[in-house]
Amino acid sequence: MRATAAPVEGNRVRLSVEVDEAEVDRAVDSTARRLAREIRVPGFRPGHVPRQVLEARLGGPSALRQQAITDALPDLYARAVSDTELDPIAAPEIDVTSGEDAGPVTFDVVVEVRPTVSLPGYQGLAVTIPSIEVADSEVDAQVDRLREQSGELHGVTRAAADGDHVTIDLHARRAGAPDFDLEDYLYEVGSGSDVPGLDDELRGAKPGDILQFSARAALEDAPGEGGKAAAVGGATFRVLVKEVKEKLLPEPTDIWASEASEFDTLEELRADLKQRLAQIKVVQAQLASRDRALEALIALVEDDPPEALVDEETKERLHDLGHRLEARRMTLDQFLEASGRSREELLAEIRSEAVRDVLADLALRALADAEGIEVSDEELDRAVEEIAEEAGQSKADVRSRLDRSGRLAAVRSGRRKAKALSWLLEHVELVDEDGQPVSREALRLDVGRQDEAGESPEPPDKVAAGGPRVDDEAGGLGSEDVRAGDLPPVEAQP
Repeated sequence: MRATAAPVEGNRVRLSVEVDEAEVDRAVDSTARRLAREIRVPGFRPGHVPRQVLEARLGGPSALRQQAITDALPDLYARAVSDTELDPIAAPEIDVTSGEDAGPVTFDVVVEVRPTVSLPGYQGLAVTIPSIEVADSEVDAQVDRLREQSGELHGVTRAAADGDHVTIDLHARRAGAPDFDLEDYLYEVGSGSDVPGLDDELRGAKPGDILQFSARAALEDAPGEGGKAAAVGGATFRVLVKEVKEKLLPEPTDIWASEASEFDTLEELRADLKQRLAQIKVVQAQLASRDRALEALIALVEDDPPEALVDEETKERLHDLGHRLEARRMTLDQFLEASGRSREELLAEIRSEAVRDVLADLALRALADAEGIEVSDEELDRAVEEIAEEAGQSKADVRSRLDRSGRLAAVRSGRRKAKALSWLLEHVELVDEDGQPVSREALRLDVGRQDEAGESPEPPDKVAAGGPRVDDEAGGLGSEDVRAGDLPPVEAQP
């Protein structure tokens, strides 16, 4: 078989394929054996129907040959694509041009292939990332947050202001609905109530004041007696202000620091907070550098992404969403209601994300081409080994299945794009919000620092009470197009 490729228009290619007569004859023999097993002819056992009888049943030797050509076309097309190293992204249009009755078979294929985009100026990209410097005011803010946790409420006789806590009785009346009452409800003025206007009414109020106003609102999950909730809308409210309290914060002293944290002095506490803030800022800067570098690279792509790729990516995202909703026992309608979106809005959002991912794919492929980035057989072998470990299967079995399904190339492609992203992150210029250069060494400094107990640093506001730890999410882009969950199913071996 011989195949040649020539561009047509846009990113479409015409494949011209010629198949030797001997190979066509082998294909006819294979189809004849298959049909002999499948077609039931009175007087003959399955698999023993003579060739002449088969041809007669099908309409003559030409009909059998044409069926054999139809059967062989998918494999012939796949071989032609491999021989010409094309990267199709849509279904092919195949036209048999000669050989349907005798002789060599020739056919043409017009197919859309993945375009190669240009990246003018990719070597001079610069991106702005958040500063990794920790200001004293930021440490002060963290100290104040800890002081808030230790604050105590004290009653006052003055008028209420934002930040004060008021004890109120609230009565709501709405036509056609039961009255709603809250007693001795402690509320922080200025925190934003489900009842529009409540904060405005409470500002300036004193103990003993009775406030009456109307509003359209939904008061949901209000902490009434027994944790009950109620909904009110277009209601009249009456509020009795029973007490006004201000929160007094402890003075930031060594004594307070020793009580509120593991440190003996305020200076030690501030130093630890500053170090933790620095760690978090480094992680944030790393994430920003990756995301913004990729966005800057995508912005260099001047061509629109092929609709075939966008459609396929959109379908994949919808398929994944369906699986996630099914795992949560949630319908699409329930998800849309919970997220406050229509089907059209959801589809538009998913398609927009698909466009971005397709452009990122094309940009990273183009960068890999421009810089001569390739994946060695050893690197591919390690990638397959990682997929096998994740799937809990043998490396040989996983490689065989990927090879048979044609997805081994996707693994190599995914690793190649990951290497391209790594190159980009090592070469893009980094500056902070003030336009000052940021060294990569500064972003690596103390990242993943562990304390003496082997623990990663905690967020500053969790230093006293404990809480979830900061995960370092600054790793590279997902490095495989194929993961363990994407492996093709096990096929029965002949």
